[in-house]
Amino acid sequence: MSRPYVTAIVVAHDGARWLGETLRALVNQSRRPDRVAGVDNGSRDGSADLLAQAFGRGNLLSLPRSTGFGESVAEVLAKLPPAGDDEWIWLLHDDCAPDRRALEALLTAAAQDPKAAVLGPKLLDWLDRRRLLELGVTVGRTGRRETGLEPREFDQGQHDGTRDVLSVSTAGMLVRRDVWERVGGLDPFFPLFRDDLDLCWRVRNAGHKVLNVTSAVAWHAEAAARRRRRITVSGDHPRRLDRRNAIFVVMANLPFGAMLWALLRNVLGSAFRTALFVVSKQPANALDELAAMASILLHPFRLLRARRARRHGRKKGYIRIKRLMTARGAAWRRLTDMVRSFLAGEAPVDSAGRHHHASASPEDEYEVVPADTGAVKRVLSRPGVLLMLALTAVALVAERSLLGGERLGGGALVPVTGGAGDLWAFYTEGFHDIGLGSDAWTPPYVAVLAALSTLAFGKTWLAVSVLLLGSVPLAGATAYLATRHVIPAVPARAWAAGTYALLPVATGAIAAGRLGTAVVFVLVPLYASLGTVVLSGERRRARRAAWALGLLLAVGTAFAPLVYPLFAVLGVLAAVAFRGAVTSMAVALVVPLALLFPWLAGLVTSPGKLLLEAGLHDPALVDPALAPESLLALSPGGPGLPPFWVTGGLVAAALAALLMRRRRMVVAIGWGITLYGVLAAILVSRVTVEGARAWPGVPLAFAGTGLVVLVGLTAHRLAELRAGGGLRRLGAMAVAAVAFSTPLLAAGYWVAAGVRGPLVGDAPDVLPVLAAVRTMRGERTLVIKGSSFTVLHGRTPLIGESELPVASEARTRLGTAVQGLVGGRGGDAATLAGLGVGMVAVAPPVSAGLARTLDSQPSLARMSLSEAGGLWRLAEPVARVPAQPVSALHTPWLWAQAALVLVVAVLAAPGRRQGAPEAAEAPPAVAARMAVNVAGGR
Repeated sequence: MSRPYVTAIVVAHDGARWLGETLRALVNQSRRPDRVAGVDNGSRDGSADLLAQAFGRGNLLSLPRSTGFGESVAEVLAKLPPAGDDEWIWLLHDDCAPDRRALEALLTAAAQDPKAAVLGPKLLDWLDRRRLLELGVTVGRTGRRETGLEPREFDQGQHDGTRDVLSVSTAGMLVRRDVWERVGGLDPFFPLFRDDLDLCWRVRNAGHKVLNVTSAVAWHAEAAARRRRRITVSGDHPRRLDRRNAIFVVMANLPFGAMLWALLRNVLGSAFRTALFVVSKQPANALDELAAMASILLHPFRLLRARRARRHGRKKGYIRIKRLMTARGAAWRRLTDMVRSFLAGEAPVDSAGRHHHASASPEDEYEVVPADTGAVKRVLSRPGVLLMLALTAVALVAERSLLGGERLGGGALVPVTGGAGDLWAFYTEGFHDIGLGSDAWTPPYVAVLAALSTLAFGKTWLAVSVLLLGSVPLAGATAYLATRHVIPAVPARAWAAGTYALLPVATGAIAAGRLGTAVVFVLVPLYASLGTVVLSGERRRARRAAWALGLLLAVGTAFAPLVYPLFAVLGVLAAVAFRGAVTSMAVALVVPLALLFPWLAGLVTSPGKLLLEAGLHDPALVDPALAPESLLALSPGGPGLPPFWVTGGLVAAALAALLMRRRRMVVAIGWGITLYGVLAAILVSRVTVEGARAWPGVPLAFAGTGLVVLVGLTAHRLAELRAGGGLRRLGAMAVAAVAFSTPLLAAGYWVAAGVRGPLVGDAPDVLPVLAAVRTMRGERTLVIKGSSFTVLHGRTPLIGESELPVASEARTRLGTAVQGLVGGRGGDAATLAGLGVGMVAVAPPVSAGLARTLDSQPSLARMSLSEAGGLWRLAEPVARVPAQPVSALHTPWLWAQAALVLVVAVLAAPGRRQGAPEAAEAPPAVAARMAVNVAGGR
């Protein structure tokens, strides 16, 4: 076999800081190229002189600064005649230094596989020569490149071996010249980025192989992708250029059917990424994403020409290429990474064309990469995940009687019916044709439930079940996350989160169907965490936390209005103590007022309603004579609560913290918040609203937060005392045992007793089926249950409808008529008919005396009477309740409210964390190695 002829081409553009090492590596090859040529694209840093010194002026071609890599190679080859049938082209970037045996290894691999037409080396990081950059590249239908490497993965020979890949980088690429010329070489449309992928795709469609040879090694600085030098081949931003080229390559090379599906995915994916960039305050990246997609859609003929040029072998080659493309599940993993990175304050998506390790900070540049133990094992080994799973298991066992029913309801919770569309319609309508009719503003928590129901595929029952029945694990998760910067010790943080989640407030709220308290209980740890950032964080971070705090405070206030005054008092006191946080705290306090207006203003006229929450206010759900020891034990009274001694261990541990000499300020603040919550609970429990005492669950949630955080912050002292030995060791062990008794006893009691309260998983329909059928023309049904009554309009009420105020005059007339009807007084049926009532239903059990009384009424005709209840029809002509005029400001304010929510959400979203700026000049010893952080470019 004849000796292969190799033509090496080095393309330089302002790369003098790397070019010297690249040229020395080329000269020292164990198998030297037969012909070398250099191209300088208008460098201004002496790169041309370095090329001339190495190759001679006769082997140097100078081109304008705007010349792309593919054009440069094409210009050189046009001046170099072919050197035979077995000629190979070796492409090198000015920032790519090959190992001494790189060319020899590439040629050896080529000789072993006659179908190989393109070969590429193993690319390692220029700065950290142990770190892997690329072992061949694949791509997904959305153009996102994948290297198959873990973030910051070190080369330990784990990927060694020659392998068939979709594409290799042009940095160190060895390509047969005859194949190059047959497929047309690098497309000049791609002056930078993705030209290598396009070339390799066409080579594979022509029936050849693309191999990555790991025995050939090169170190790559990727200066263009890292923006270590100015890009002059295009006026577009590098990210925009890379994203456009990525989509274009996929669209041009896929078969028609696959191309249409990929186009749809790219349009939807780009819209999602653009929105995520906007929310994370990266408008430049959002514009790049949008402009890249628009460039494809607005130039269809350009894409058609590219597809026509690539039509030969495209369909047949796709059968082989498809197995080399990114697996379908990778798209979901990337979506998860996007959201995770967004919540972490990092870039929400990795820039297309870059490697995962690019986000590594300089501080951990030489950190040892941990062994990969598998995604599932990594997740399950996290204490927070284990805590969440444990609390979920406890909740599922304890709530066993509520699972599997058709309709969740009872206590304060109206039986859950309807879907997301019903809730949105209820929230946006100006006049509510329910009950006796109302033009009042819908409670804003309905909009929150409607949004969550929309995310739950329109299932309101699913959203309510997650919020109410899942409040214990959700509260544990928020408490664990909220204390990550407050309680550094993971065991103490896990204890604090588990203890908080199992406080009697949570289990009592579930048993009584108190959705409002359950939501607030989940949010209170977030209030504490964001409030800490507002008071002590850096200015921009504090302001962002203030917007987030205001938004979450508005959500909590919508479900339980008492949250706002409770937090406002603490917020004002904190702002007085931390003068620098006055503006941020003001933002947090003003946002709920703006978002909840005018509904919140309506509560000012009825201040007692500030003590109520979402749902029904039933006297049977409140303990009218709540014992003081219950409040001190954080037990709000009512059904489904454990004995007060369950939380005795927590209180005892908090009292023990008073004996500590260190961190007295922490102890004082913790106890201050606890006493504040307990005192507020005492006051709330003594106030009567609408004939029943208010429930003190919300203020006790504040008190519990202060107590749990207090004990968690002082937990490190137990380790110190235990190390002291003797009585100190025994005392520390005793305090720890007492503290752990609270979550263990609470979980054990809840699991053993189950949910004991009026909440059931199969709540009966309030409106009899026969009544619903007979009131199809708009008639209303009067439902009498004991001494109370309500008016329904053709169906079971939605969540929130029972809380709408009714005109006092109509309510008084209805009450008088009901009393007369039950008492046997004649003439009241006409009043009911005038109010639109056509049916009278009596909830079980129906007493014989009440049934005889209603049967004796000449204007009532019995339709049914059984153990399931009774139903009578009015013989009087039923009048229709006229719709009241809707305020002209209703619809505009709803749009303004939606715009305010969007603005606040954007301002509250975590912006991208700015890392330390890269040094413009580095010390001489490392100057040549500071050009690298990202993969995929030159």
